[in-house]
Amino acid sequence: MYRVLVVDDDDQMRMALNATLKHLNHSPVVAKNAKEALKLIKKEDFDVIISDLKMPKMDGIEFLSEVKKIKKDIPFIMITAFGDVKTAVEAMKLGAFDFILKPFSQEALQKVLHLAVSHKTIKKSTTQKNDTPFAFIYKSKQMEKIVNLASKVAKTDATVLLIGESGTGKEVLAKYIHSQSPRCNSKFVAVNCAAIPSNLLESEMFGYEKGSFSGATKTHKGKFEQANKGTLLLDEITEMPLELQAKLLRVIQEKVIDRIGGVEPIKVDVRIICTTNRNIEDYVKEGKFREDLYYRISVFPITIPPLRERKEDIPLLAEHFLKQFSSSFGKNIEKIDDSAMEILINYPWPGNIRELQNVIERAVVLCDKDKLTKEDIYLHNMG
Repeated sequence: MYRVLVVDDDDQMRMALNATLKHLNHSPVVAKNAKEALKLIKKEDFDVIISDLKMPKMDGIEFLSEVKKIKKDIPFIMITAFGDVKTAVEAMKLGAFDFILKPFSQEALQKVLHLAVSHKTIKKSTTQKNDTPFAFIYKSKQMEKIVNLASKVAKTDATVLLIGESGTGKEVLAKYIHSQSPRCNSKFVAVNCAAIPSNLLESEMFGYEKGSFSGATKTHKGKFEQANKGTLLLDEITEMPLELQAKLLRVIQEKVIDRIGGVEPIKVDVRIICTTNRNIEDYVKEGKFREDLYYRISVFPITIPPLRERKEDIPLLAEHFLKQFSSSFGKNIEKIDDSAMEILINYPWPGNIRELQNVIERAVVLCDKDKLTKEDIYLHNMG
């Protein structure tokens, strides 16, 4: 249950939000304008603020600015109409956690509330002192070294290669590096090289000109242009076709891209982070990955160990996911008992953190007590 401050000058919207939040088992407090809300914030504590963007006298942007002066760590969610999305994005740059478009469902509201409060919890749980929305939950010395390495390389423009099994948190680490870099106020754009069909990957990465092929009814900017001045994550880069690897090498070396059907090369200023769950050196030996590209992307390699090699992180992560899903599903499950925790610690976690998250989610759904027990834990690969 979250204590939520709702700020909206529209009586009907304010009443509707109040009723919806109560239905979702939260504790709402309402204010009809920003000045009234600021008085409440100075006197009381809230888990999250939901505010309309357009309000008389003091609008949502001005209100956000004042809130950050008083209590900068309160997650702030903006409510906006479709036509004001650009302004809402500006609000996120000023410190808002997210925005939701009118009209929105109960599910959408619950999801963004949960993410906002989880973000705050993660920042408090981590041993990192950096004020970042992409901090890690960890206790192990291995992860402490990795986060320290990531913090150092973040200050540079060096290309980073993140290596690790699926579910270890490679994309989260990539976002952390971006958030700590001089490019943090520009876009973080991700391309999943394994999920996009090879015949579409080139147009997705480099874009295309109007009329360059059947169906190209307008010019499309690719991921490199979208990430200009920011960071581009090439997720699972070892799945990229060889012919595209050659074009990527040119982009990295010359810092220009060619749209499909384009005449003039386009300059791009992008910091590249790559990930792989493969043994990339074996791929190079087998001729599946270009050796020259490998040396270009592995300027600063970081290997994230699997969860089974850092067991001391399991209780902290499990407790975090318990709080997360217990809140999401409106349950009051306070702890994981010793027998259940022993099973979690001794399990090898082939799917790593992602699998642990799924197991805890299922356990919370099944649990009808105030703590998780071993009867609630279901593991696919237990013999």
